[in-house]
Amino acid sequence: MSLTDKAIEQIRELIRSGALPPGAKLPPEPELAAQLGLSRNLAREAVKALSVARVLEVRRGDGTYVTSLQPSLLLEGLGGAVELLQSDKGALLDLMEVRRLLEPLATGLAAGRITDEQLADVERHLDAMREARDDVEQLNAHDAAFHRAVVAATGNETLLSLLEGISGHTLRARIWRGQVDDRSSERTLAEHQAIFDALCTRDPALSQAAALLHVSNTERWLRRHLQSLDPQAQDSSDGP
Repeated sequence: MSLTDKAIEQIRELIRSGALPPGAKLPPEPELAAQLGLSRNLAREAVKALSVARVLEVRRGDGTYVTSLQPSLLLEGLGGAVELLQSDKGALLDLMEVRRLLEPLATGLAAGRITDEQLADVERHLDAMREARDDVEQLNAHDAAFHRAVVAATGNETLLSLLEGISGHTLRARIWRGQVDDRSSERTLAEHQAIFDALCTRDPALSQAAALLHVSNTERWLRRHLQSLDPQAQDSSDGP
């Protein structure tokens, strides 16, 4: 580990141990450096790195504070990274694979925990998707809200933040735009209906299966769509 990495780890340990709980103000830089046995420069670099990671918040004229440490805040950068990967076909397929691994399990978990009010919220977004079937932006917005409402019903904020980050606004829009163009959007809407119907039964296995079918079909569509944009890759993938 570099000296800066060690300094970062020392501050992280203060946070993990509860010596600096969420919302706590860090000591002034000279005092923090002395407390940790660091140079002021190392303490400054460590604070800067943890601020970028959203662990610390520097408030000009006031000081540096530990953030809320909520998963939605700490994982916020994931969504930005996903947006930067939009031009990398391999990365897009990797992201869809991760979604296929996580989202069906999350949907099954939600089935056993979802309330009537949460079910009504899922249905509201499903109805809005149908009404916006020819408007890609609205379809995309309500599709994202549909899945967010489902995963939110698990009560697991970390899982929700991970899946939201992996899905990505641009990737969803790209998929919906392509599906509207090739007229496969009706099938996708039917898959969302199947997920909602399964959730209404409160059956985890059925809900997981419905979500797996939906994500797998989306992944298969995306793979074919990307291959159609690169005929050479399509030819090589067909084999002898």
